[in-house]
Amino acid sequence: MVLYNFKKIQVVPNGPDFIDIVLTRTQRKTPTVVHKGYPITTIRKFYMRKVKFTQQTISDKFQQILTDFPILDEIHPFYADLLNILYDKDHYKLALGQINNAKRLIENISRDSIRLLKYGDSLYRCKMLKRAALGRMVKILKRQAPSLAYLEEVRQHMARLPSIDPNTRTLLVCGYPNVGKSSFVNKVTRANVDVQPYAFTTKSLLVGHMYYKYYSWQVIDTPGILDHPIEDRNTIEMQSITALAHLKCAILYFIDISEQCGYTIAQQASLFESILPLFKNKPLVVVLNKVDARPVSSLSEEERQIIQKVLDSVPNSRAVETSTITEFGIADVKEVACEKLLDMRSEMTLKSTKRDEILNRTYVSIPKPRDNRERKPFVPLVSSDGKVARRKLEEYEEQQKLYYNMDPDYTGVDFKKYYMLENPEWNHDVIPEIMDGVNIFDYWDPELKEKLEALEAEEEELLRNLVMDEDEDALAQLSEEDRENLRKIREKRALMIQESRLRHSRNHSVLPHRQRGTAEDFKEYLESLGYDPTKAYESIKARSKSRGRKRKADNMEISPERRSVSKTPSAKLSGFSSIDQKAIAEKLEKKAYKIRNRQGKSGPGDNSVINTMPKHLFSGKRSFKTDRR
Repeated sequence: MVLYNFKKIQVVPNGPDFIDIVLTRTQRKTPTVVHKGYPITTIRKFYMRKVKFTQQTISDKFQQILTDFPILDEIHPFYADLLNILYDKDHYKLALGQINNAKRLIENISRDSIRLLKYGDSLYRCKMLKRAALGRMVKILKRQAPSLAYLEEVRQHMARLPSIDPNTRTLLVCGYPNVGKSSFVNKVTRANVDVQPYAFTTKSLLVGHMYYKYYSWQVIDTPGILDHPIEDRNTIEMQSITALAHLKCAILYFIDISEQCGYTIAQQASLFESILPLFKNKPLVVVLNKVDARPVSSLSEEERQIIQKVLDSVPNSRAVETSTITEFGIADVKEVACEKLLDMRSEMTLKSTKRDEILNRTYVSIPKPRDNRERKPFVPLVSSDGKVARRKLEEYEEQQKLYYNMDPDYTGVDFKKYYMLENPEWNHDVIPEIMDGVNIFDYWDPELKEKLEALEAEEEELLRNLVMDEDEDALAQLSEEDRENLRKIREKRALMIQESRLRHSRNHSVLPHRQRGTAEDFKEYLESLGYDPTKAYESIKARSKSRGRKRKADNMEISPERRSVSKTPSAKLSGFSSIDQKAIAEKLEKKAYKIRNRQGKSGPGDNSVINTMPKHLFSGKRSFKTDRR
């Protein structure tokens, strides 16, 4: 799908601005100082660079213009004819052709000047050749001023054109001026088209968007068309003719039957006949608008025949009565037009080469017969007895009731009354839930939840009393000293649990590793808890003797008791041998940071250079130069 976005076309500068842009860019982007003492090769390269850079700048600007503006022979015919009507195709092509020709001439000038500069024998001759080349280029740019001004006006107008997709689902509204086209577009889309009680309020194509069956549709409001020869139609009318001729869409032809637009029904039918060739192979819906001012039943027999003749001139066309003031028939017009267009697009798809691709993706499964029995199609509710029709009608009425009345008590269509049971009174019975051959509903108790809560509360109370009774019986058998020891053990146990929770929590600081204790410390700990530490103490002493190793220091044996106590380095020293050595290291660290702090650095790794006014950005070329040599 091709989408055209003319808003991306860059601004086209006028003649003087174009020259200023090119010369200023050449002066800023190329060297500006050359001396007689330079070698002749350096002088030649200096001026050759000036000429080549100017030519390249102009060529890039012209190429951007030629690329941005669309080529009429390569875009969709709808946009090609629309641009021809609005801007005159000949003038448009002539302007782009002159730009292309100027680009070619400037490239030739640059090539010839560079060829002469290669053989320049002095600074003066090279400078004059450069000056002549730039002068010829500027003269060509001055000649393109009218073409550049015309292209800029075209660009501004094209940027205001609506974004119309010629290939998507489209509804096109047409007819005489002031027959209600813009009002209809405002009703069915989110567009805000200006509506006034006089003709030709709409002067260009306007687009709105809507949704139908989850598809996005574009609705195009066209200017009014008058019934006269095509050579007498103005630019506003020709936009409508172009859209009718090139867009594959559904046509909504509006007829004002009240004749408040200033034209009779016969005149509107005459216009229909004059543009009838544009409706070929397109679905047509004739919209009889303003029925609130004049109903169709009040039309004369002659007017009815005129409308019928209009419908007979196009096969499969249909007339729909509407009123944009009361919104009568708006939804019907939308539905009829969209359905006609969808059917036409489906038929075109089946006739095109995509048909085989679609049919290849479609698979109809045919089950294999499992016996010789014949199974014919069966419909439980045939339409002969009227049950199907009544059911569908009732569903439609219920939906309309919900849509228009917004009844909060609406629960949906009652399908249970259509059940075919032995006794019709069983239709609204509660359907039983069977489990293990038993109906669950028979065992349902409405007070089951309250009874369950009461039973759980009673069970908790019994468990609480049982624990209290067990504790009291156990305490009664203990002596006074044992009770005191039990109390201390429980308190110690509670403290240990709290400490363990603190150690494993994430919201505490990392503490240094505890020093391992001796066997005597463990003995004292057990005695504080009220236990006999004799056996545990003897076991630890025996295990330490069996796996201990002898170490000699100053030709003396170290006892196992002394060897069991291992010293760990203090956390305060952090790897230093003494506190004095750590203080000296901290002093040297502070001294190393002083230099960085004076410079405003964040640390040793901060290598940023802070300079509020860098010279290469704030110093430019002086207009008045002094010769310091």
